[in-house]
Formats: sequence, C-alpha cells, structure tokens
Amino acid sequence: MFFPLIQQKTFFSLFLCGVCALLSACGQEQQTAGSSAPQQNYEWKLVTSWPKNFPGLGKAPETFARDVERMSGGRLKIKVYGDGELVPGFQVFDAVAGGTAQMGHAAAYYWKGKAPAAQIFTAIPFGMNAQETNAWFHYGGGMELWREVYAPFGLIPFAGGNTGVQMAGWFKKEINKLEDMQGLKMRIPGLGGEVLKKVGGIPVALTGGDLFTSLQSGAIDATEWVGPYNDLAFGLYKAADYYYYSGWHEPGAALEFIVNKAAYENLPQDLQAIIDVATRAVNQDMLDEYTARNNEAMQTLKMKHNVVMRPLPADVMAGLRQAAQAVMAEQAAADPMFKKVYESYQRFQVGVSEYHQVSEVEYYKNRNPQTQP
Repeated sequence: MFFPLIQQKTFFSLFLCGVCALLSACGQEQQTAGSSAPQQNYEWKLVTSWPKNFPGLGKAPETFARDVERMSGGRLKIKVYGDGELVPGFQVFDAVAGGTAQMGHAAAYYWKGKAPAAQIFTAIPFGMNAQETNAWFHYGGGMELWREVYAPFGLIPFAGGNTGVQMAGWFKKEINKLEDMQGLKMRIPGLGGEVLKKVGGIPVALTGGDLFTSLQSGAIDATEWVGPYNDLAFGLYKAADYYYYSGWHEPGAALEFIVNKAAYENLPQDLQAIIDVATRAVNQDMLDEYTARNNEAMQTLKMKHNVVMRPLPADVMAGLRQAAQAVMAEQAAADPMFKKVYESYQRFQVGVSEYHQVSEVEYYKNRNPQTQP
C-alpha cells in the first residue's frame, strides 16, 4: 500500500522521531544500569613485630600489601610499619584491636597474657611441622578455633607464614646434659619458654631487634630466633659459639595476620576476598622462601664463618620432651579454652603422624640414609 508523497514524508518523519526517542531511552537505560557510584578507596596501616623489610618475616607483610594493591586495582592500599615505627613489636595485638592500625603481622604466642590458647597457633614443643599445622588450620578446624579465641578482642586471625622447623638456637656455652640448662637465661617465647622454665632455665622475652646486643653483652646466655636465613642476617654467629639443632620448641612456627574486625567488615566483599586470598598466598610463600634460603645461609655459616652445627644430646631432648608433656597438661588444666584447642590439635597430630610415619619419615630415611648436617 502506497501513501501520497506528503503522507510518506510525514510518516517517515514521525518514524525517525520515534526511533531516535527509543534509542535515546535505551541509551539512558543502559547508562543507568551500567553505571554505579564511584568505588571507595581505602588506606590501611599494618604494624608488625619485625624490623622493617627483615628477610622472611619482614618481607611477608610487604608482599601482602603489594599483592592486595595490585589485585584491588589500587582501591586498598596498605602501609607497612616495622617494629617500633608506629608501635613496639609486642603491642601489635593491642594496636589492631584498638584501631590504631587495621592489620598486624606477628606471632600468636606473644599474646599468651591475653589468651593462653593463642600460643598453640604459633607452635607446640614437639608438635606438628609446617605442613601439618597448615593442614590443621585449613582442614582440621584449627582456624575456626583460632577465630573463636580472638573474637572477644574484635580481631580476625589469618595464617601469615611459616618458617618451618627452626634451630634450637645459639648458646654461649656447650650443652652436654640437661643440667646445663639450669639457670640459663635464654630468649625463648611461648610454650617453649615454659618448658625451659620447667627444666630450670630462665626464659626472656625479646623482640628480634634486641637479640644481638643482648647476646653479645651477656644479658642473655642463649637465644633461639628462627634458622640460618634469619640468624645469619642478625650476625648471631658473632655473639655465640655454639649453634644447636633441632628446634624442638618450634617445629613449624606459624605467623599470623590479624585484622580489626570492624575494619574488615567495612570493606566490600570483593576486597574482603582479596585479603583472604592474599594472606593464604603469603602463608605458603614464606615457607617456600625459608625452605630455599635456609640451606643457602647454612652453607655460608659453615663455609665462610666456620660455624659448627651440633645436635642437642639425646638425653637433653628426652628431658625437654618430658617437660613439654608436663607443661601442656598444666596449661590445659588451667584454661578451658586452651584445653579445647589443644585437644583438637592433639587429635589432628595423632592422625597425621601415623600417615607421615609411613610416608614422609620413611621417605627421608631412604632418600638420604647417611646424611648429617
């Protein structure tokens, strides 16, 4: 059907107006649907118990902050403060709980005065190694218990790295028998310190920055720190002659990120997820780094600085093991939450030890039957 020319012009004019109006409406609708308010940016402070950028321990929070900024496209920026830059290392817990900083990186056994059960989340003497501890945290109920312990303080903990099996430490005198531990002033925190006290030693609480001068001056007779990687960085071989293994007190020392609960819940869900994933990544990255660097540093200590590494005598280890069992029983009897967490830890250790006896332990025996440090 054809319209007269004037009618056709009128029709097409009206048609084009309608199309333009429709497209305009669609464009407005798409703009409304696709647009959102500008995304908020966040700036956080992260305080640590370690010297700024210290190898391993101090590197972990820096790596975390970098990864979070990259993954968030700059929406969450975190400034890292070393021990003493914003707060002293032993005040990290209070600073994060009180809102002075939104995050912290430290070791849970520093907070035994606030929550005795916190010590378990770093290490138990003669307990699980790093691989086993991480499994307990993430698949054995450990993380849920950890968060239950910290909940009254308005804090959320995350696993924040692991150093692996540590060294027994640096001593200014030889240790030939258990009695040599009596009266020994040693920097050793957490449950390991309680075990030392049980065998007659004197545990001393010090952050890393005070170790060398305290050992060199004789303020302490011995110190444990971590292992060759960090011990070399602190130059502890210059202050003590005897380097003993293995780290009975910290067979897999776990570090922590702690987050102020209110600050965390104020973040949108995608930034919360970034924190969750970044902490998990750093937790594994630290163990990878220590596994690689400890061997390199051990060779430097032995070949360049003529350090002789010695095993603690078997009877000393036996005495420490017996003392550790007594300490754990006493701690569990004194605090219901400690007992609850320790029972979970014990159940997991029994199960994983049975498997590792026929897997990891047997493999190590068969791989290097004659190897000695």
